[in-house]
Amino acid sequence: MLVKFTTEAYADITMFGDIARTLLKMMGHSTTIPSAILAADVPNALQQLTVALESENTIPTNAKDSGDEPTVSLANRALPLINLLTAAVESESNVMWE
Repeated sequence: MLVKFTTEAYADITMFGDIARTLLKMMGHSTTIPSAILAADVPNALQQLTVALESENTIPTNAKDSGDEPTVSLANRALPLINLLTAAVESESNVMWE
């Protein structure tokens, strides 16, 4: 399953469902898909996400898992969503996902 995040102030972001749900929980939101955050609530969601990611035990980007592919940390996966939320805060826009 893919989840697409949208706001008027930024390009759409598409993520795998499991990562999107994890990030939604970190933002203090339910994992209901589709759903939205009103513009007035976006700054709080962004703050909760960044605090949660800072306290998360992240894997360095150069670490390898048991396979040949590099492991990508949750903080790196969240960066496009953080950029989208930041743009939404600056333009006072709602954020939706489906």
